Amino acid sequence: MANIAISDSIKKQLIEKANAARALAYAPYSNFHVGAAILCEGGEIVTGANIENAAYGPSLCAERSAVAVAFSRGLRHFVALAVVSPSTPVAAPCGTCRQVLSEFAPDLPLILSNTSGDVEETTLGAIFLKQFDAAALRSGTQLLTE
Repeated sequence: MANIAISDSIKKQLIEKANAARALAYAPYSNFHVGAAILCEGGEIVTGANIENAAYGPSLCAERSAVAVAFSRGLRHFVALAVVSPSTPVAAPCGTCRQVLSEFAPDLPLILSNTSGDVEETTLGAIFLKQFDAAALRSGTQLLTE
C-alpha cells in the first residue's frame, strides 16, 4: 500500500491513540512503555501496547499487539502505523515487528513519535530492506528438496 496519502488530522489521531495505548503498557522490567495504532482499510484504528515478561522472550511489542487485535477483529489490510515511545530519537519497530508487519503490508507508512512530540515519517520498506517473504521461503524449501 505504498504512496497512500494520509491526512495530517489522521496522522495526529494515530499518534494520539498510540500514546493513549502506551499508558496501558505493561513494562515493569524496562519501564519502556510503547503504544501503537494501526489504521486499517475502512478507517478503523486498532491499538496495542507492549507487554513484557520476566523471561523477556515471551514479551510482546506494541506493534505486534496491535496486529493481533486487528486480526481478532477480522481486519487484515493495514494502511498506516503510528508508534509512540519515550525514546529520543524516535524508536522504530524492532526486527521481529518489522517481519510481522511486512507479512501484511511490506511498504506500510510509519509515523514514529515520542513523548516529546518529535515525529518522523518513513515506510516499512525503507527501514526493512531485505524482507523475508513467501518467495524466499519457497526458494529455501526448493533447495531442501533438491
